[in-house]
Amino acid sequence: METGFLAAATGFYLIGFATTLFALGGGKFQPGRFNVLTMALGFACQTGFLWIRGQQNHSCPINSLFEVLIFLTWSMVGLYLVFGPAFRLSLLGAFTAIFVFVLQVVAIVAPLQRGPHPRSVLNPWLELHAALSIVAYGAFGMAAVAGVMYLVQEFQLKSRHPAAIFYHLPPISTLHHANERLVGLGVVVLTIGLLAGLMVGSPTNFWKWAVSLVVLVLYGGILTLQAIRRITPKRVAAASVGVFSFALITLPAIQWLSVQHGSTR
Repeated sequence: METGFLAAATGFYLIGFATTLFALGGGKFQPGRFNVLTMALGFACQTGFLWIRGQQNHSCPINSLFEVLIFLTWSMVGLYLVFGPAFRLSLLGAFTAIFVFVLQVVAIVAPLQRGPHPRSVLNPWLELHAALSIVAYGAFGMAAVAGVMYLVQEFQLKSRHPAAIFYHLPPISTLHHANERLVGLGVVVLTIGLLAGLMVGSPTNFWKWAVSLVVLVLYGGILTLQAIRRITPKRVAAASVGVFSFALITLPAIQWLSVQHGSTR
């Protein structure tokens, strides 16, 4: 049944991806409520998959790179469903659908270990640390999506012949505001997650801890520079995309190092 939930979620995200391409091809980039519905259905199916996998693992289902990628996309979609309407960014779902679909396909087709990883001992602080860290990455992922939209909007504003997409994108100030809020949310959640890791009472995975700390410092630096007005909104958007790309690229390496040292968290 868990495979069916995951396949259905991928299908719903594919529909969102396809409708986006269709809208782009027709010059009518307005996914609207249908896109939100496909995202919500995909999120519900992912929730079903993670629930079953959690029961099999007897822990939060983020014990392998495969599970981490699914949990990451689930976090991103969940944040979109919360933040999208708040910022009136229905088009954010179109960009998000493309990203989560590609990321989920990578998780499914890549040669990754997909089986459950049952745990005999459950440490609540360790589970909280791991889960919050991935949710924070989800917030950073959504900030990156908003950052990409900002850069597209900024490029179109300077273009003498803006494409049709320009007239349907949210105001550039709204995108900057969304990016700022999502980065701030990610920093807060990741900080809490790292603090929870200190309460574990036993050594946590050094590599994941170190990279998470580097990511926290980088995003904290972005917020600090923005607060003292030493960085432009365009560079904030670019930096949020760059730092998230770094965090995403390092995931496979960190997971490999974790396995080599006999730890996945």
